[in-house]
Amino acid sequence: MRGNPMCELYASTPPPEYEQITRSIRISGSVTSIRLEQRFWNILDELAAEEKTSTGKFISTLHSEAYSLNGEISNFASLLRVVCTTYLVSKSA
Repeated sequence: MRGNPMCELYASTPPPEYEQITRSIRISGSVTSIRLEQRFWNILDELAAEEKTSTGKFISTLHSEAYSLNGEISNFASLLRVVCTTYLVSKSA
């Protein structure tokens, strides 16, 4: 029995793309670790390049601006994933 072709598209994602990678980032003068799947790091690297800055500086600036707008950030890694999906949606519009 053949699976759903749409599911096959997603299921065929190469494992290195969803391998979790931890990077150390300096945010507000403190070094912290962020763990995301490689595909999200790739998108953040692309976003930073478009902003003509480093990924670390982009993330630090994003954290600062999000904190200023919303106060405490309970799950920054989740925010980064949502930022990535927002970026992809805006690119396809």
